[in-house]
Amino acid sequence: MAIQHESLSHDELLTIADLNLAKVLFAMVGESATAREDQTTAVRALVADRARVLVVQATGWGKSAVYWAATAALRSLGEGPTLVVSPLLALMRDQVAAATRAGLSAVTINSTNVDDWDRVMEAVEGGAVDVLLVSPERLANPAFAKRVGPIIEKAGLIVIDEAHCISDWGFDFRPDYQRLSKVLTSAPTTPVLATTATANSRVTADVARQLGAQTLVLRGSLARNSLRLSVVPGLDALERYAWVDAALDTMQGSGIVYVPTVAETERLSEFLVSQGHVVVGYSGKLDTETRERIEDDLRANNLKAVVATSALGMGYDKPDLGFCIHVGSPDSPVAYYQQVGRAGRAIDNAEAVLLPAETDERLWEYFATSTIPDPKNIEKVLAALGTASAPLSVPKITDATGIRRGRLEALLKIMAVDDAVERTTQGWRATGTGYFYDAAKWSAIVAARSYEADLMRSYARGAGCLMEFLQRALDDVDPGPCGTCSVCTGEIPGPGRTVDPAGVEAARIQLRGIDVVIEPRKMWPSGLSSGRRGTIVGADEGRALTFADTPGWNNVASLLSGPDQPLPENIIRGVVSVLTRWKESWGTRPIGVVPMPSRHHSSLVHDLARHVATVGKLPLFDALTIDGPRAPENATSTAQVESLVNALRLRTDVELPYGPILLIDDSYRTGWTMTVAASLLREAGVTRVMPLVVHQLP
Repeated sequence: MAIQHESLSHDELLTIADLNLAKVLFAMVGESATAREDQTTAVRALVADRARVLVVQATGWGKSAVYWAATAALRSLGEGPTLVVSPLLALMRDQVAAATRAGLSAVTINSTNVDDWDRVMEAVEGGAVDVLLVSPERLANPAFAKRVGPIIEKAGLIVIDEAHCISDWGFDFRPDYQRLSKVLTSAPTTPVLATTATANSRVTADVARQLGAQTLVLRGSLARNSLRLSVVPGLDALERYAWVDAALDTMQGSGIVYVPTVAETERLSEFLVSQGHVVVGYSGKLDTETRERIEDDLRANNLKAVVATSALGMGYDKPDLGFCIHVGSPDSPVAYYQQVGRAGRAIDNAEAVLLPAETDERLWEYFATSTIPDPKNIEKVLAALGTASAPLSVPKITDATGIRRGRLEALLKIMAVDDAVERTTQGWRATGTGYFYDAAKWSAIVAARSYEADLMRSYARGAGCLMEFLQRALDDVDPGPCGTCSVCTGEIPGPGRTVDPAGVEAARIQLRGIDVVIEPRKMWPSGLSSGRRGTIVGADEGRALTFADTPGWNNVASLLSGPDQPLPENIIRGVVSVLTRWKESWGTRPIGVVPMPSRHHSSLVHDLARHVATVGKLPLFDALTIDGPRAPENATSTAQVESLVNALRLRTDVELPYGPILLIDDSYRTGWTMTVAASLLREAGVTRVMPLVVHQLP
């Protein structure tokens, strides 16, 4: 039976806090569990003082026990349910399981269980649920925010997990998290717990400021004695693949191999499988059911490794994870510490190995600025929304502004936090309040991220004890040499500093056999004066030799950015091999080859088209011309298509065949050039247009 909170003395509340912490620790860990001093302090402050508490402690320290113990105590006192704001689905799933082990009833609302929302909310509103977990993005949903408002008002505790995401200065800043300031303002007397394992002094101070002036900060040492850190510099892309292949034969237990992109999860996992390893790729691209299955298989040691993006990171709970290998460096020591923190939580020894990549710098530069708003883009968005008669969808704003979708979505979230725009059920609209661009703040954040990239650069060179380096980057209270890392000992696990040439060649062969599929554009952008609208009748699915920085063809990008000259024979042979594999799915064989007209690489494209035509014993139709300047790099899709419609022409002296043709080009990025050319060819009687390019850019 619930006890009224107000009827108890402070000492009685402290006793209830201690008893519930002991009970939760016993349920989660067993009879050997003993409460840490800061765990006791945090739970007491939340239960007896209704305080706001920020806990910064290493992964595996027991932060979740704090909020489950506080929840159990507050629920026994008749308080409302705990609202946990959590950033990742994988993290939510583990938290629900942990809450259940602690004897609590926990449910989640996220993008994957929309059909269950009403049932879940009714259970929460009816008092049958102890814990409701939501993502910050759900709080940005107008309909959900309205419904969850009364729950927030009655909440017994608000928990902000991975709280570094609140801070602009955090390595994984998420604009939707900053809406929590408004949530906390609407519940000024509700106790609040914020937790993270990855916050330096600046982030800690910023999060504490957002929680409130009286926030209790509990910060401990971030050293991880069970982790043996190593760096293996100087390997090229194929050598890194071969190193991982060899290392998986010697690493104990199962683990995670982190890579920077979704495409790399697919490439590296396919190579490792071809070498006999039981591994799978994992990214946010996978559906929820598949991700859950992979997480469970890794947890049960049914897999040697998961090749993953950072989507498998915060909160994933596998206490006996034996290793974390990074193929390429994260953009900050804080991000790196967060990811390697998955390993060695309940075992004495785990390996954390970094294989720096030559592409790291470019990725760091991108991530340093990807969430920084551009004032010119802000003006474009406000202008587009201000002149619209109704709220606009993201695709329509993209068409109107030319801002790439990923950057646009991040920008809208930042603007929404400051009430310059708001999302309705119909789309985005301007609020009329305008947006103040704090240039000094954003410049300082860029400078801070640049500094963190410098730190990561030094770490990747092995400039001192690696664990001490991470501790200092995180402003740890007690940094010092670990005596076990590769810098302290001179020893590197796995194959060491060298790789087997046979492994390198195996990686090269595997990667050069992977087909890159080009998905055609399907809809014309709105507002075209040429009359084109709706569904595009143009290109079919196509193929590319290589995508982005595929290691198998790592010199292609530099060749295509160089002078106009024929491609080397090995690359031409590679394109022909793509064609050979592709023909199995054609259905109807092409009856001709058409080169794309190129402003910069006319000779390169024509030479490649001639080779393809010769090998395929097909006629070459030089049917297209292009004239005039290209649209600006940041032009809208509408402007790009308008420019191309005016520039691309069919030659009147070339008679095209009735049937399918191959359309050859050097590169493919937005796809609009290929799309407009293909539509012209279709209008001229060509039945299918099959794009074949050397390089697809991200």
